[in-house]
Amino acid sequence: MRAWELKQQGWAQRDIAAALGITEAAVSQWMAAARRDGPDALLAHPAPGPIPKLTAAQKRLIPDFLWHGPEAYGFRGEVWTCSRLARAIEEELGVRYSKSQVSRLLRELGWTPQVPITRAIQRDEEAIERWRQEVWPGLEQRAKKERRALIFVDEAGFYLLPSVVKTYGPRGLTPVIYERQTRDPLSVMGGLSPGGEVYVLVRPEPLNGLHTVEFLRHLVRYAGRRLLVVWDRSPIHRRAEVKEFLASAGGRGIWLEALPSYAPELDPWDQGGWNHLKSVEMRNLVCLDLEELHLEFHLAVNRLRQKPHLVRSFFKAAGLPLGT
Repeated sequence: MRAWELKQQGWAQRDIAAALGITEAAVSQWMAAARRDGPDALLAHPAPGPIPKLTAAQKRLIPDFLWHGPEAYGFRGEVWTCSRLARAIEEELGVRYSKSQVSRLLRELGWTPQVPITRAIQRDEEAIERWRQEVWPGLEQRAKKERRALIFVDEAGFYLLPSVVKTYGPRGLTPVIYERQTRDPLSVMGGLSPGGEVYVLVRPEPLNGLHTVEFLRHLVRYAGRRLLVVWDRSPIHRRAEVKEFLASAGGRGIWLEALPSYAPELDPWDQGGWNHLKSVEMRNLVCLDLEELHLEFHLAVNRLRQKPHLVRSFFKAAGLPLGT
């Protein structure tokens, strides 16, 4: 285009070639094309590329293949991979794609690789939804009416194996973190309230019924005798020691409510509490022994206690609206 501008200004082709560092033959070809087809003929015309194997209408059918699931095409398990989808496309549309081509096609359609959520086959979906829609509002109202402290209780294990996210290092020299290779747990029983309070009991051994009683006593001491405790159907919640405590004077005033079976998504701990402690407050943390891990865990809990709004968000993530 610059050559054409100079030609219009009366420059000779030899001078144009010298000024732009190109050959006279190139200038001659460009001028001939511009005179024949107009100056726009000098614009770049990228190659259109190969003709797509699938039409736009055929591409719109692919999400329907995906929604039917892999087992509809003879694969075992409800997980799609690029190679599986390539075979499904070939079966349905008669077009063969490589795995990399399928990956690009899925991105074009707005489908991304994701970790699926697992659900137990034994779940009673109606009972779970009924608990969320009917039982939960009733529990909130009962706690308010009877002035009970409403607390969700759950258990988790913390290990010395670090939960490393990412770090920096020189290219070609992968950083090395030394860890104590052990599966000895730091067992935690925790309580969350809709008001943002956090209660924990930490022990260096697996939890049992006696630990459950100890934690209930801990809740009575710090949250009051009138408790409404919501927890799952774990065996350590149903031990004889727990029943004896609840029948005694020490357990009088505690009301228990069990979550539906196979419904961890109803638990605020499961929907944010434990993950926040492990992956946010304690991320990139390497402890040499359980004593140091114990200390770091309590520091993490104390930081969480300073964020009651975050604790309340765990209830929202579990689909349990507050203040109903």
